[in-house]
Amino acid sequence: MLNLSLLTKEDVMFFDTDIGGVVHNLAYLRMIETNRTKLAEKMGMNLKDMCSGSVYPVVLRTEVDYLKPATLGDTLVIEGTISKIERVRFWCQFTVKRESDNALLIKCEQSLALVKMPEAKPQRLPKEWYN
Repeated sequence: MLNLSLLTKEDVMFFDTDIGGVVHNLAYLRMIETNRTKLAEKMGMNLKDMCSGSVYPVVLRTEVDYLKPATLGDTLVIEGTISKIERVRFWCQFTVKRESDNALLIKCEQSLALVKMPEAKPQRLPKEWYN
C-alpha cells in the first residue's frame, strides 16, 4: 500500500482572512486542496496527465475540525497523508499547524475516488496503490 505524506507551507494573506484578520474556512480548504494536488502528483497523477486521460480524483466527503484560528501573517504547515486505500475509494488526512508554535489548528479527512469524465464513471484504483 502507498505510504505517502507531503508537507506544504502557506503564508496567510489578506485574501485568506475576514475583517478581523482571522483565516476563514474556505481558505483552509484551498490550502488543503493545494497539498492534495501535490500529493496526487507524488502518487503519479500530475495535472496534465489527468486532463489528457480524463480521470480525476474527486472528493466524495470532507470532514473538518477547526481547533484554533490562524491569523494574518501566520505561516501554516499543511501535512497530507494517504490513510486508507480500497479498490475504488481512498482517504487522505490533513493537519494544518502554525509554524511559529507548532499549534494544531485544523484536522481534516477526505474520501476520494478516481472518476472518468465526462461519463462520471468511478474507476478502480491502480493495483500498485494497495499492494
